[in-house]
Amino acid sequence: MKQVQEVIIVEGRYDKHRVSQAVNATVLTTSGFSIINNKEKVSMLRRLAEKRGLIILTDGDRAGFFIRSRLKSMLNNVNVKHAYIPDIKGQEKRKDSPSKEGKLGVEGMSSDVIINALELAGATFNNSEKESTTRSEITKADLFEYGLSGCKDSAIKRRDLLKTLDLPERLPANGLLDVLNILYSREDFISIIKEPSLPQK
Repeated sequence: MKQVQEVIIVEGRYDKHRVSQAVNATVLTTSGFSIINNKEKVSMLRRLAEKRGLIILTDGDRAGFFIRSRLKSMLNNVNVKHAYIPDIKGQEKRKDSPSKEGKLGVEGMSSDVIINALELAGATFNNSEKESTTRSEITKADLFEYGLSGCKDSAIKRRDLLKTLDLPERLPANGLLDVLNILYSREDFISIIKEPSLPQK
C-alpha cells in the first residue's frame, strides 16, 4: 500500500475509512460543515500543514466544494494541495437514496480512483520502510504508559495534554496519536509529558 506524506482531509468517517483502504496516510475529517466554526481544529490543521502538508479531498457536490473553499481560505492555501474525484453518477451502498446531485462521494470511489486523484494533486508518496527508520514513533503503549489511555483518569490527562499543546479538546485517543506523531518526535513527547505542570500517572 502506498504511503502518503501529506495529511488528507475528508468530510466524514466513511470517506476516512475508504481513503484508509486505498493508501497509508493520516486521514482527518471535517465532520461536515462543523469545521467552519471550529477554530481549534483549523489551528491544528495549520500546524499540520506546516509540518507535513495537507491534501483536501472532499466530495464533488456543492457541499464538498463549499467546505473545500472555506478550508482553502481559512488555511490561507499554504502547503495545501487539492485532490478532486471525478463526477460519477450513482449511490453509495449504505445509503437508501442517491445524494441530491446523484453523484458518488469519496466513500463511493475505488482505490484506483482515489490514488489517481492524489497523484494528480501532487501527493508525496514515501517508501514506508525508509520513513519508519528515520525516527521512533509515539505508540498506543506510550499513551498507556503515561496514563493517557486505558486508565481511570485518562480522559482528564488527555484533556490537560491537549490544552498544553493547544490542540482541540475533543481529539480522540487515536486521532491524538496521529497528530502527535506528525508534530512531535517521541523524545519531545516524553519530555513534554514529564513536565511538572502535567499530572503524572
